[in-house]
Amino acid sequence: MLKKWLNESNYTVIYTGAGMSTESGLPDFRSAGSGLWNQKDPSKIASTTALNDNVSEFIAFYRDRVLGVRDYKPHKGHDILAEWEKQGVIQSIITQNVDGFHQRAGSNQVAELHGTLQKLHCQSCGREYSSEEYIDQEYYCSCGGVLRPSIVLFGESLPQDAFDFALKETEKSDLFIVLGSSLSVTPANQFPLIAKEKGAKLVIVNRDETDFDAIADEVINGREIGKVLMELDQDQ
Repeated sequence: MLKKWLNESNYTVIYTGAGMSTESGLPDFRSAGSGLWNQKDPSKIASTTALNDNVSEFIAFYRDRVLGVRDYKPHKGHDILAEWEKQGVIQSIITQNVDGFHQRAGSNQVAELHGTLQKLHCQSCGREYSSEEYIDQEYYCSCGGVLRPSIVLFGESLPQDAFDFALKETEKSDLFIVLGSSLSVTPANQFPLIAKEKGAKLVIVNRDETDFDAIADEVINGREIGKVLMELDQDQ
């Protein structure tokens, strides 16, 4: 049914989670056994407390993450979504991912709910920098403040602009497709619910089952997202 709905939809919104990025090779955070949070305590390393009280460890961890993202690239699925946007097949992407792969693939209408590792900003004055500063081991702003990744840390709210854009897009959708998210993180996981409440068809493509499967119109488990998108792309 997904092929039919995609062809018939007037406003399709894509929602991506970690499963979209892991197909590029990036490590996940929450997967049992292999997730990054199995080795690190997020409250101690990826929080505002860590930024304020444990700057050196915070910077070391996120420099590794910035370097890690550079070691990988968008996969075919990212490319297909970017092309679909140009063709008008989809209208926008809401993502929980911070790797910036959607934009690198060419997507423009992207709401980054949890920010991006592609940019840094000064914790004191807010001035923006490229993540290249971390690559070059430059960690402080000209004002003396600490440079931090422009991502949402534990203890922070989602960026208002991204949240507002995501909400508007969700409410306009008549087809809402989740790709690679366990839908376990609030408040980001509320968007599929909102889409459904507004009358959109909800499709969930994820390796494992989610708590939202029961309300979805179609669920695809255990398949690679890239391959699902390639099959759909053949019909566009």
